[in-house]
Amino acid sequence: MFFRVDEPKIEFLCRPRDEGVIPVPVPAKSYLPDWFRRLKPITEAAASPTSSGLTVKRCMPFLDAMTTGWILPLAATVRLEIADGGTTVNSGWDFDREMVSGHGAHQIRGHPKSHLPPCKFHNYWTIRTPPGWSCLFVDPLNRPNGVFEVISGVVDTDTYVSEIHFPFLATGADGLHVIERGSPLVQVIPFRREAASLEADIRAETEGECADRERILRSTCAAPGWYRDNARARRA
Repeated sequence: MFFRVDEPKIEFLCRPRDEGVIPVPVPAKSYLPDWFRRLKPITEAAASPTSSGLTVKRCMPFLDAMTTGWILPLAATVRLEIADGGTTVNSGWDFDREMVSGHGAHQIRGHPKSHLPPCKFHNYWTIRTPPGWSCLFVDPLNRPNGVFEVISGVVDTDTYVSEIHFPFLATGADGLHVIERGSPLVQVIPFRREAASLEADIRAETEGECADRERILRSTCAAPGWYRDNARARRA
């Protein structure tokens, strides 16, 4: 008799009164920005002898970064008023709970952008992962919005089962910026902690490894789709 082993699953839980009110998390692959959807796979200009003319729409590493994990959307429309070169930030929203708060400036003292006051977006989804799994929270990859930048972090979501709020820096130009409800707030990338703690082997390559590297480099240069059709297709 064979028993089915359940696949690891990530859970997004909201308070009962929020169900159907706040936007739900979505797979990152279903939240591609409009500029990317409009982008042509190949440039209209004739490709030069040293360029295939392919755009990032045909670049699997670029696309894989965008489509990995989940997107947590903003629960409600937020207005950010940025002034004095970004050193003054005021916020407002139309929602019955807090959406933005201040963050201790001392916590980023020495950071290259420490002149900007750290703020915090409030999130109303609790994330649960199986034992041994954590989540990496990053600014949505390859989706710059020109208004704010979320500060990355890792949370052990198998033990910390409560709402996680996200520190950010307002990076937009002076003026009023409206961030619509449902806009991508943060990208959630679950990972098994054991896999993230691999030991390193640092050395010179062998002859066989050198041959592999040269073969792959030449194949990629000769056929821009080689990575997609070969290296990526062999994922376990």
